[in-house]
This record gives sequence, structure tokens and C-alpha cells, in this order.
Amino acid sequence: MNTWQTVRVIAGVFILLSLAFGVEQSPLFLSSWWLAFTAFVGVNLLQSGLTRWCLMERILRKIGLPVGQ
Repeated sequence: MNTWQTVRVIAGVFILLSLAFGVEQSPLFLSSWWLAFTAFVGVNLLQSGLTRWCLMERILRKIGLPVGQ
């Protein structure tokens, strides 16, 4: 997997986990404050789409993942 694919997988996992922890009907519910993390991930995805810069992708490049096209 390359960096852009890995960023999307990580974002998807973060969103699903934070929803599981933040929605009261979930059996994994901890606190509704987890929904703020869902919003944070969404804002970062929006920002990276508009500016073409993503901190997570930069970190993944530094640890050796190949850059995607």
C-alpha cells in the first residue's frame, strides 16, 4: 500500500472507532466527546483535499511507505 491509500484506511478506522465510542446506542459507548474526534478527522480530510498537504502522509513517507500517484 502507498501513502494515500494508508491515510484513507487510517482515517476510516479512526472514524468508525470514534463513532462506536461516541454514539450512545453503541455497545462500545464511552462518551459523546468521541464525536469531536470524528469531526477532527473529517476536517483534516477536507483540509488535505483542498490544500493537497497531509501531515499523516508526510509521517508515513518518513517511515518508508512508497508515495502514491
